[in-house]
Amino acid sequence: MAKRSRRRWQDFQWRLEAVGYDVLAAIIRLAPIDVASGFGGWLLKSLGPLTPTHRTALRNLRLAFPDWDEAERRRIARLQWENVGRVFFEFFIMDRILADPGRVEFPSQAEVEEILGDGRPLIFVSGHFANFEIMASCGLQPGVEGVLVYRGLNNPYIDQRMRETRLRYGVKLLAPKGAHGGRGVMAALSAGVPVGILADQKYNEGPLVPLFGHLANTQHAPVRWAMRFGARLQPGWVERKQGARFRLYVGAPIELPSGGEAADVEEGVRRVNAFIEARATARPWEYWWVHRRFPDKLYAELKAQGY
Repeated sequence: MAKRSRRRWQDFQWRLEAVGYDVLAAIIRLAPIDVASGFGGWLLKSLGPLTPTHRTALRNLRLAFPDWDEAERRRIARLQWENVGRVFFEFFIMDRILADPGRVEFPSQAEVEEILGDGRPLIFVSGHFANFEIMASCGLQPGVEGVLVYRGLNNPYIDQRMRETRLRYGVKLLAPKGAHGGRGVMAALSAGVPVGILADQKYNEGPLVPLFGHLANTQHAPVRWAMRFGARLQPGWVERKQGARFRLYVGAPIELPSGGEAADVEEGVRRVNAFIEARATARPWEYWWVHRRFPDKLYAELKAQGY
């Protein structure tokens, strides 16, 4: 009886959160693109430093850039909140952003043809750079539409709304993470459907590989998939040009060892982490430092030191 009551209370909370989500979405969609994006940036830049998550951002920056002085870390931590706020508000109007041909610069057709030209299966890897939702819009280009691998939200009602929002801007196939999602991704690759994944989220399993000089468990699925299917492991990232205007970039493919042993997978993951680290270092104010990406013991050590 008590368990059933807890489930009902949880469901009520989820539904209430979903109502709040709907109200916020409706308000944001009434505003012009630049107004919505700018207000979101201002709001989180003002409020973010007051939240407990701000300490996580500062700790991440301390772990990533130990040679920076504290003033620089605080400056970047505050600037990244502006990007967080813009991303949050832009999510609700992504279809309108992508419908405006002047807001997103895509890779050239020659770059796209080079990526698709060798006929191999394709796995896009990226991280939480600028507005990472723009990466999903690769599917708006001919031949690139594919599967976005994502982690579903705990709230199923908001998760469904976010799926529907993504459908409005071209993400037609979504594969939740986990065993079922893994089978779906492998079926897609077997059928020649491109796959995209953000490879910089916290992961409690997988090989321990360097990230900003610290060993961290890292998602190894894209490397294993690429090795299994002979896929091209294609890095891509987004940069915010100004306000709600973006440029989408693709880099040289990440070359993987020819074997399939654990050491080969680890080396492949190491190379993916090197890509993530290089892009986060290049534009740290646009990276998503609010994730607890490093091992918990590192945060505990910083806390013990008074940080």
